[in-house]
Amino acid sequence: MELRQLEYFVAVAEEQHFSRAAVRLHVVQSAVSAAIKALERELGAQLLDRNAKRVLLTDAGTALLPRARIALDAARDARDAVDEVRGGLRGTLRLGVLTSIRLLDLPALLGEYHRRHPDVLLQTTAAPSGSLGLVERLTDHRLDLAFVSLPGPPPPGIRLIDLTSAQLRLVVPADHPLAGRATVPITELGGMEFIDSPVGFGNRTLADRAFAAAGVRRRVTIEISDIGTGPGYAEHGLGIALLPDFVLQGVTGVAVLEVTGADLQWPMSLAIPADRAPGAATRALIALVRAVFRNPE
Repeated sequence: MELRQLEYFVAVAEEQHFSRAAVRLHVVQSAVSAAIKALERELGAQLLDRNAKRVLLTDAGTALLPRARIALDAARDARDAVDEVRGGLRGTLRLGVLTSIRLLDLPALLGEYHRRHPDVLLQTTAAPSGSLGLVERLTDHRLDLAFVSLPGPPPPGIRLIDLTSAQLRLVVPADHPLAGRATVPITELGGMEFIDSPVGFGNRTLADRAFAAAGVRRRVTIEISDIGTGPGYAEHGLGIALLPDFVLQGVTGVAVLEVTGADLQWPMSLAIPADRAPGAATRALIALVRAVFRNPE
């Protein structure tokens, strides 16, 4: 049994697809298929169900997967130990990122990391389904770390390092009946048409929870994946929106109010799989993020 075979098996199990696994591994699909067939012959058991629309684990594959990950982690730790003696980190670090989040200067952070560890390949992924999509990739071990916004307790299998937060404020058109006010109770917002992110995004989760806690029904009529465009939608009368301070600087054509009677503090955290020890390259980025946000152990 070779480490390469286990690596290919884990990639297919996590991606649930041979082609995606091959792209992730930077090899041709036939090499992945051949390695796994050889592994199945050696073990005398079928590991993957190839008849489904997506590749699924058999009972034997389910039993092998956690042990294969342990073996690969041990090999990674051995390589890390040698690399540290040689004076540098190597490997690949897969990072999930949020779109339009200016609470963190991500290019500066990753640039500093690259200067410190030039032999680590950085790969970033933005999930179209927001923080929940990134969490799914973390728990499936398709990511090593992810910046997420997860109001409330962390989901199973995830550990969070709290970094910072932003306040969501109500944005309305300049000619809206609420425009002349500084504050508005959340109980007065029922029945109004809202602009918001799709379900799965942290700011949407926070707003939905706040309205549910207040017993107020809310209707989202416009969904946007880029919250930076929210003020423009509101300015043109397409609805009202709950948006963070960092997208409201310098905007015109709208009025900004504080919503009372609701917790609208939007958190940002660094998420880590709880069931797998991070490698040296991952630990180095965690340490850098902690230093940037002055977040001690």
